[in-house]
Amino acid sequence: MYNKLLKANWDSGIPITNIPQNRIREEGIKALLIDVDGTLLPRSEELVHTSVKEWIMNTKTHCSIHLISNNPSRNRIKRIASQLDINFTFGAGKPRKKKLLNCLNKIDLENSQIAIIGDRIFTDILGGNRVGIYTILVKAIGSNGKSKNINYVQFIEKSLAKLIMGVSKR
Repeated sequence: MYNKLLKANWDSGIPITNIPQNRIREEGIKALLIDVDGTLLPRSEELVHTSVKEWIMNTKTHCSIHLISNNPSRNRIKRIASQLDINFTFGAGKPRKKKLLNCLNKIDLENSQIAIIGDRIFTDILGGNRVGIYTILVKAIGSNGKSKNINYVQFIEKSLAKLIMGVSKR
């Protein structure tokens, strides 16, 4: 059971800005739930890098996008979402299902046409898998709009996920 919940459908190994648009279309994805902190910008920042803005604008031509963040600050997430002209959910409590399901209910698509993109296994990927949508794990993004060189949290989460998945196979 844990094997499927902790494993992304696509562990991209790249930041969100390098996710190819054609790959999203090929997967049949028409709506994206996108994490904020770590995925779109570092937690300590509020200014979205130009490369992220460009990727979002290109993606919006073929996908609807909704930001979904565990961050409890409505004001912070609102300021970020307004830079991208996107609706948002703050204080989502991922991997809990409630707010994820609320978002899905507002999207008039099958779950197979919806994906979540995030940089965390135990929040974004686990949450997405729990509600039955396509999951994309990305590298955390730095201030420069490129992937962070070292992401200790993701390294630890990947190691724990491998350990849990290995134990659950027995």
